[in-house]
Amino acid sequence: MELFLAHPALKAFMCGSLSGTCSTLLFQPLDLVKTRLQTLQNNSRPGAPRVGMMTVFLNVIRTERLLGLWKGVSPSFVRCIPGVGIYFSTFYSLKQHFFQERAPNAGQAVLLGGGARCVAGVAMLPVTVIKTRFESGRYNYVSVFGALRSVCETEGPRALFSGLTATLLRDAPFSGIYVMFYSQAKRSLPQEVTSSPYAPLVNFGCGIVSGVLASLATQPADVVKTHVQVSPDLYPRTADAARFIYTEHGLRGFFRGAVPRSLRRTLMAAMAWTVYEQLMAQMGLTS
Repeated sequence: MELFLAHPALKAFMCGSLSGTCSTLLFQPLDLVKTRLQTLQNNSRPGAPRVGMMTVFLNVIRTERLLGLWKGVSPSFVRCIPGVGIYFSTFYSLKQHFFQERAPNAGQAVLLGGGARCVAGVAMLPVTVIKTRFESGRYNYVSVFGALRSVCETEGPRALFSGLTATLLRDAPFSGIYVMFYSQAKRSLPQEVTSSPYAPLVNFGCGIVSGVLASLATQPADVVKTHVQVSPDLYPRTADAARFIYTEHGLRGFFRGAVPRSLRRTLMAAMAWTVYEQLMAQMGLTS
């Protein structure tokens, strides 16, 4: 048992799960606002004021109270705690296998981050679908497992994998781009900075810059994924959702919810990586 618990990949899983727990709890409101913005119906008249992030934020508080901002946090936990753990343990295993003696270059970092995210994304997609539906406010699910059972009974198990293409098109590039910028930014810093007591703050700063760039590059895929998972009957294919968004909202429609998503993804990724690297260092492992 002790040998099993001492396995480096398991330690990476535990560190990733803990970092995912902290970041998910803190930034769930931003994810909910992002989902609501992306699924707003285009019923406003010409000249009507544009609905923005703060409008949705205040409306949720007014109609669903403050705790309404954490609607969907249960499936977020079910998804992120094992999901982030799977991501970091896969990332660690791949890095140790292919790059044990040297650091990956920019292109290899993209493949490394993207590959780890694909494994975690496919494994946790059913919970991602439920999480998105919880946040949309269109479904009255009572619990995560009750929602999973309801979807299987009414729509079939295949519905739990709706938006797979859009999810991978969003998550794999995000993770790849993030890891590339993050690793290159850290490599460019002097050794005395990365080994100083301020190293966690420096890592967090590198994560912020990397997260903003990765979020903007993958925002269109996130909007398409949300539409497919919330209304699979209307958009059975990824291309159908993309066509609808472009027809109804133009190119701007693909960047709905960009601000809350960029804030959340950037802060979550920066915090997750910072906590993960500090925990790994405490366990005597190189992240």
